[in-house]
Amino acid sequence: MADLVESFYANTPAFDDAPPPTLSPEDRSRLLSSFYPDYRPEGKATLKVGPNKGTVVPQELADVLEARSRLTSPRNLPENPDHDVDILILGGGGAGITAALFAAKEGRSVLLATKLRVGDSNTVMAEGGIQTALGEEDSPVVHFRDTFRGGHGANDPSLLSVLVAEGPEMVEWLVSRGILFDRDPQGGLSLRKGGGTSRPRLISAKDYTGLELIRVLKEDVVNAPVEILEFSPAVELIAGPDGSCAGAVLYDLDSRRYIYVKAKAVILATGGAGRLHLAGFATSNHFGATADGLTMAYRMGIPLVHPESFQFHPTGVLFPSEMAGMLITEAVRGAGARMYNRLGKRFVNELETRDVVASAIIRECAEGRGVKTPQGTFGVYLDLVSIDRETGEGTVEKRFPNIVKLMKRHHVDPTKKPILVYPTLHYQNGGVRIDAKTRTSVSHLLVAGEASGGLHGTNRLMGNSLLELFVFGRRAGMEAVELALHRPAFSWKESSLSHVDRFEKDLTAAFAAEERPMAPVLFPDYRRKES
Repeated sequence: MADLVESFYANTPAFDDAPPPTLSPEDRSRLLSSFYPDYRPEGKATLKVGPNKGTVVPQELADVLEARSRLTSPRNLPENPDHDVDILILGGGGAGITAALFAAKEGRSVLLATKLRVGDSNTVMAEGGIQTALGEEDSPVVHFRDTFRGGHGANDPSLLSVLVAEGPEMVEWLVSRGILFDRDPQGGLSLRKGGGTSRPRLISAKDYTGLELIRVLKEDVVNAPVEILEFSPAVELIAGPDGSCAGAVLYDLDSRRYIYVKAKAVILATGGAGRLHLAGFATSNHFGATADGLTMAYRMGIPLVHPESFQFHPTGVLFPSEMAGMLITEAVRGAGARMYNRLGKRFVNELETRDVVASAIIRECAEGRGVKTPQGTFGVYLDLVSIDRETGEGTVEKRFPNIVKLMKRHHVDPTKKPILVYPTLHYQNGGVRIDAKTRTSVSHLLVAGEASGGLHGTNRLMGNSLLELFVFGRRAGMEAVELALHRPAFSWKESSLSHVDRFEKDLTAAFAAEERPMAPVLFPDYRRKES
């Protein structure tokens, strides 16, 4: 492998540091419509059933939304539930953990069920940081304006107002929990710039911010009065006698049996859809990100907002191929890293919004200016060496130790050589429609984190997703406490999975004899197919 890497880099051109072309609003619009995957007609399907019937979405997402249940008919509930709790939280990432901590603090009985281990989620993989208005020249109003512009004006203003207003308070809470954020020489939180922002407002912990967050918060939730079921993904939501959410069906991956949970309030915090590999893209997502929450909520009749919109992060590693999809944080571009095509030319402002930068990379490769790998794929150069050149040798090693360590493991030293990158499937911009209290159209069902939609519009700015986890995770936890406290007693015997039966009846009518896949998928299938 070392020899292959060395021979590949022998052909690296000299880099020209002339500024990239300036893009007008019309240029950006044309670039997105021509090259960004969300806007391309290939690989799309029109939903035939459910609350978003008629919406065009990626084929892979349509397959799980319009899928049959993993529970076979007749779908009868057992005489008694296995667990009866005030609050059931589905998902053990940042949003689920935060919701659990705030709910448990109020004395409610809380059960947190997660597909893998607590903390094993997209949160732990986040690198770049959290964006919130802390600078002297910054404000929630400016943060709102930047995010609204970055989301192409498709953001839900009520959700965005909550995010920017409560962000500083939640960062204070994280600091109080013991998160070791980077500090400036005066001891304050170090603020850095991200793409699409007008102020430096990113706070981070080197290039492993998510890992640091989970390090602390996992310990908190494990020691809180919260019952935890690991390796127990949810496969269906349960409807109460009045159509409200009354709990969920879990699947114990160890015993391979179903677990039935009755709950007064349910929080969906199941994350995104990256492991569906939309349009064949590699992904930066963790192993369990298979749109489970969207599937269950959709089957219950809850509409999705912007289900067609996904974020393809511009800089996923392309070569060496063993690292395909691994994220190179946007923070390196904020620090001064530059991108070059096969001719050694800069082709886009590196701090444009993520969708614009990703589209520019795809364009360069489509029009013959991409760098060819030994495997025949194409990407562009991301040069971190320019950071050391402008700020002093050792900056890259100090600020991005994880990237340096991982790349060196595969014989690429990013302090000396550029990294070859191509967009990677990174984030689910859309999701389950919620209001500012995280409520859905089905009573007693709340959604927080990446499984929800509306906050980011059709393009997310760096750092807003981590902030969202804590702002709306807390809101979901506190709202669940109120719902559980005031919910009248309801009958388990009158609860059911009848909404699943109705959905499958609609599937049969829409697809006739066509066989439909089962969902939630739970895990991607990477088995080698027979040729």
